[in-house]
Amino acid sequence: MDLGEKILKLRKEKGLSQEALAEQIGTTRQAVSKWENNQGFPETEKLLQLSNIFEVSTDFLLKDEKS
Repeated sequence: MDLGEKILKLRKEKGLSQEALAEQIGTTRQAVSKWENNQGFPETEKLLQLSNIFEVSTDFLLKDEKS
């Protein structure tokens, strides 16, 4: 599972829309969409915010795990 898949899965588990997640971390819905589709990568600061929101480690987010 790559970063995009993890962001999508964790976001849905939290019951957040792309818009709601984007507002929480100070970015756009389009940026969240790009991350989820592996067309972009969040900045370090945003990765830290994602790990806090989803209550997972940055290590978990960044390491590519085989499904």
